[in-house]
Amino acid sequence: MKRIILLGATSNISKFLIPELLNQSDVQLTLFARHATSRLQAYATKANVQLVDGNWNDPNDLKTVLINKDIVYLATGHFMTANKNVVHAMKEKGIERLIVAGGLGIYDEVTGEFGRWNAQMMGDYTEIKRAAKIIDDSGLNYTFLRMAWLYNDPQHTEYTIIPQGEEFKDTQVTRQAVARLIANIMQHPNLYQQASIGVAEPNTAWSKPSFY
Repeated sequence: MKRIILLGATSNISKFLIPELLNQSDVQLTLFARHATSRLQAYATKANVQLVDGNWNDPNDLKTVLINKDIVYLATGHFMTANKNVVHAMKEKGIERLIVAGGLGIYDEVTGEFGRWNAQMMGDYTEIKRAAKIIDDSGLNYTFLRMAWLYNDPQHTEYTIIPQGEEFKDTQVTRQAVARLIANIMQHPNLYQQASIGVAEPNTAWSKPSFY
């Protein structure tokens, strides 16, 4: 039985990830978020689901909930305080496997016309890069997802992986595709270990996402 916790379980990706995980037969799932018990009430009667209200900026909340867990999912890797708290709590509790949803551009890997558009839209990356470095330097067995621009479409669940060091050209990816990838990593935790990977929809190497 895999004991998985989603930190930020009410996020837009978690909305699609939770059903994916509940389709797996060997998962014990903890859903952690502000107001999780009210916002995720649809899962309250599931025998293999626990709802926990909490704040990832509160170290005590994390230390309480990160007990007897195998895999931790962090719904965003953009915040330094949250990243530090999660890394510290995981180390204290002896948890190794971490999956983080982050964004593209933290290694200046987005080039060309799309790179210029992305930089204009995102602005100053300084804090986001510092937050990502906390994960890179954590010593944990992490997978950091550098996701292309996100949109919803259940008809598009394809994704391609862009290894660190390679140019990031594809512009977009669905949240459904990202959820599918995360669920696959959780089912096979040996995938993409200690790696920062780009995630994008194939054949979308345009000047900007189609929905802009």
